[in-house]
Amino acid sequence: GLGRDLALGLLFGFPVALTIGLSTALLVTIIGTFFGILSGYMAGKTDTIIQRFADVWSNIPLLPILIFLIFIFGQKLWLVVVILIVFGWPGLTIVVRSMVLQIRTGQLVEATRALGASRRRIMFRHILPNAISPIIVATTLSVGNVILLESVLSFLGLGIQPPIPSWGNLLTNAQELIFEAPSLAFYPGVLIFVTVIAFNFLGDGLQDALDPRATERRG
Repeated sequence: GLGRDLALGLLFGFPVALTIGLSTALLVTIIGTFFGILSGYMAGKTDTIIQRFADVWSNIPLLPILIFLIFIFGQKLWLVVVILIVFGWPGLTIVVRSMVLQIRTGQLVEATRALGASRRRIMFRHILPNAISPIIVATTLSVGNVILLESVLSFLGLGIQPPIPSWGNLLTNAQELIFEAPSLAFYPGVLIFVTVIAFNFLGDGLQDALDPRATERRG
């Protein structure tokens, strides 16, 4: 509608999607892994507090909070990333906690504790390496989820806005010309679909490589 090159918009939207997806997934992984290990190993009141907070936090509706914050701070890229991080860590925390509960009763942790190792050393030098496989898989899968969510938010006018290109706002701009030029909506939609599917396939492949038992269970 404004005479802009669609191919350039799609091209420059790709690093924007990857930057948001990778940075958000990485920070969500760090926060979620930390609280998951802390919750699973410490148990007791610490476990209860973290899990109840994660349960409540994960059930807070994202869209109303996002609308409220955007109304206050305006439509900024950093705000979208921060909100996705703040609301993205509880799911990984629950997954990591379940792994830690299995590992903490093992002989390695018991022997290390008997030798007088500190809690910090046990959690991050012995438990974390043994729980790294599901963490890597969850991080890979979350990249695709973040890209999809950012595209939805941009499409609704709540995410990245021009002049910063993103596949979501390209879809928004294509609405007025959807019948005259359907390719304006088709190509951004295909790129979103292919990218999300690619990261999901990567996550499945990493899961098979890092945990061969998952393949046997599916078979």
